[in-house]
Amino acid sequence: MQLDDRKIKILQAIIRNYLETGEPVGSRTISKYTDLNLSSATIRNEMADLEEMGYILQPHTSAGRIPSDKGYRLYVDAMMEEKDKELEELKEMMLEKEDKMDNLLKQVAKLLAVNTNYASMISAPAVHKNKLKFIQLSKVDVNQLLAVIVMEGNIIKNNILHVAEELGEETILKLNILLNTHLNGLAVEEINLAMITALKQQAGIHSAIISDVVDAIAEGIIAEEDLEIYTSGANNIFKYPELADQQKASEIINTFEEKQMLTELVQNTLEDESGTGIQVYIGSETPIQSMKDCSVVTATYELGEGMRGTIGIIGPKRMDYDKVIGTLKTITHQLDDLYKNKT
Repeated sequence: MQLDDRKIKILQAIIRNYLETGEPVGSRTISKYTDLNLSSATIRNEMADLEEMGYILQPHTSAGRIPSDKGYRLYVDAMMEEKDKELEELKEMMLEKEDKMDNLLKQVAKLLAVNTNYASMISAPAVHKNKLKFIQLSKVDVNQLLAVIVMEGNIIKNNILHVAEELGEETILKLNILLNTHLNGLAVEEINLAMITALKQQAGIHSAIISDVVDAIAEGIIAEEDLEIYTSGANNIFKYPELADQQKASEIINTFEEKQMLTELVQNTLEDESGTGIQVYIGSETPIQSMKDCSVVTATYELGEGMRGTIGIIGPKRMDYDKVIGTLKTITHQLDDLYKNKT
């Protein structure tokens, strides 16, 4: 007897419903869970075939069906294969996009420096108030689980979790359903103590795994705070006599080379809630001490899914503010289209 697509869909519906309710599943219930538009009688026939093939069981006469170990195995293997394929495609896509994004941002920084005759910087997009897309637990060996955490912006984090005893596939499946049902779509700030406590209660003896996953989520999001910053045109500083002093110019050039000090500038821009996305720092207003004799104009660009970055122009206090602000506004509006064309 062949396990065709219709039987697979009915089996999946039985397992999902049983995992949610813990009660045997009947044909009328299944008719509401599938898109096959089948009658209860037809579903009963298919369920009889599935029972004969060993994928489901009838715990007692006149009751609905529950999954067998064989049924769980088929369901878990299919789910893991689908998720593994999805993650592999996601990783390949993101590697390609990251490479293209690097080149694009370097081109934008160079273009700004050439067009304005000032120095420029641009940060790679980071996820602002990052949210979870899904979590996948899978067994590595007897005492280890792999937790794959996918966040907005398709950021993927892999964490190895240590467990005291071997977990069966059904237990791992239930933990996956529990975690994804309650945490998907939430930012880390929204995962509070009450929610974690409730999840631990539902996980029972496996509550420690819930703690480990939440810790992994927090660590993954914190890790994203490291910013990649691209710069160009630092030598343009020497064109302006008030900045050409050897010590002043050396400090500014060093800031561009080291880049760590530019991070605070980026963070200040990303946290701006004014809605304009444009900030102007004149002289001592800038958070970077080495640029106290400069003016710095920054803008925020967005690429969707919460992905945001900062563009900045650094020049003398007598810079052409009108031109600089106009250029930054144009670039922030065009960058999304440029990115789409590149990807």
